[in-house]
Amino acid sequence: MTQTFTSTQNEIIRYVYNETSPSENRLIEEWITGDTENLDFYLDCLQLKEEMDQIVLVPKDITLERIFDYSKNYKPAY
Repeated sequence: MTQTFTSTQNEIIRYVYNETSPSENRLIEEWITGDTENLDFYLDCLQLKEEMDQIVLVPKDITLERIFDYSKNYKPAY
């Protein structure tokens, strides 16, 4: 299997999602400011995260109806 992300990129993704420690943050910030490829990757990740945060998922009406029907008829087994 071909690896598509480097460990640096994985760490940058963790940084974007605030999953890194303060000491990791300093190191990642050095990577970002010291390398244009890392900076570009970081900026792309920020943009993608922002776009993904805008996604709103809405179930179909039939799905909700089925759930409500099921819950109306549900009788727990005691």
